Formats: sequence, C-alpha cells, structure tokens
Amino acid sequence: MFQSYEGPIVQPKHPRTTITPPTIVTAVQPPRTLVAYYRVSTDKQGASGLGLEGQKACVEAYAAAIRARLLASYQEVESGCKSDRPMLDKAIAHANCSGATLIIAKLDRLARNVHFLSGLMKSGVNFIACDNPHANRLTIHILAAVAEDEAQRISERTKAAMAAYKARGGVLGTPANLTAADRLKGQRLSAARSKARAQQAYAYIVPFMREERRRGASLRGIAKTLNAQGHRLRGGGPWTAVQVMRVLDRYSS
Repeated sequence: MFQSYEGPIVQPKHPRTTITPPTIVTAVQPPRTLVAYYRVSTDKQGASGLGLEGQKACVEAYAAAIRARLLASYQEVESGCKSDRPMLDKAIAHANCSGATLIIAKLDRLARNVHFLSGLMKSGVNFIACDNPHANRLTIHILAAVAEDEAQRISERTKAAMAAYKARGGVLGTPANLTAADRLKGQRLSAARSKARAQQAYAYIVPFMREERRRGASLRGIAKTLNAQGHRLRGGGPWTAVQVMRVLDRYSS
C-alpha cells in the first residue's frame, strides 16, 4: 500500500535557458562616387537617343537614391561584330583611377556579352547594375561561364557549317592574305594595337588636360582640379604637377 505524503511540494529545477542576442548585420555602405557606362547597339540608336535616355534616367535615379556623385559618363555605340570597346576601357580606367564604382543601367542587356563580362573580371573594378544591385563578382563569373558556353556552341556550329561547305567544294579564306608580306603587316598592326592599349590608361583625361593648358592653367592647378574631381593615378596616389607634365608629354609624342 502507498502512504500519502503531506509535506511541501518541491518543484523540479530546470536548467536556465540562455538567450543569445541576435547578430547585428551591418549593411554595406553604398558608393559615394560613380562612373556611368551606357551602351547602344547601332549608330542609329546612338544618334536618336533610342534606349540611351532610359539608361541615363535609370542611372541618375539610382545615384540620387543612394546620394552618390556621378563623376562622368561614357557612351558606347557598337555593333554585334565588334569586340573592342574603347569607351568601356575608358570608363573602367576612370573608375579605377578615381576609386569610383562603375555603374550600368541594366545587367541583362550585357549579360550575354563575353567581352564585357571578361573585361569586368580582368579589371577588378567595383560595379553596380541598377536592375540587379546585389550582383557581385560571383554573379559575373556565373554569367561569363554561361556566355562562354553559348559562344563555344555557336563556334562549333559555325565550324561544322564551314566544314560541310568545304566538303561540297567551296573555297574558304582569301589566298592573297597568306603571303609573307601580309603576315609581317599583320604582326606590325598587332604590335601597334598592343602599344595603343598600353597608352589607354589616362587617354580619357588627356583632352581635359590639354584644354586646361590652352586656357592658361598651370600644371599644379590641373593636378589640383583632378584630385578634387576624384581622379587618381594608377597606383592610387594623387596627381602632381610632375605627373601631369609626364602624361601630356607622353601623349604629345
């Protein structure tokens, strides 16, 4: 038989629950300065402003929303057959030298462009796309991989079509371009292009320097203006009168 217990009721002790405070995630600070890059695919669009006004409005609205200053803008008029994009190179150089962020209106209109994506990755420039502000270098790597795969598939289909054409008796290439003299000419042109690309680092800013000199500005004054506008040397240092003189001498030769 069970005996009844009339003593005090003792409540079981439970271990104290430790409440961990939530982790506070600090938001990434938006950029303070921007360099815009606009692209239209044909000369007709570039002349009429078709597509360009929408890009400008998008970029300006985004810059105003994050309270950033737009240092400069570069407009590219290109066709699908061209792979060189000098204005993109200038925009990237300006952004890198001034410590600014490259901004584009829509990433989707450039996401299938292998040359654009590879140029972004190689340059290491910070960038923002208004339609996808959370895109980062990983996003660009993924897009570049997809674009490269698509380009490879197009290349394979083109080679297969050319092989079929040749099998039917078609003649490929231009025999006149295979002479030794033409090969030497091609090598010289390639070397000239390489030298021109090496001189692109400050090409975007040389016209401004020359115009200031024509107005009577001193080298020191030009350097002061460049620093005030956020421009920097390739190494990240500020402009000096000596550096301005060297750049002007280099591009005058």
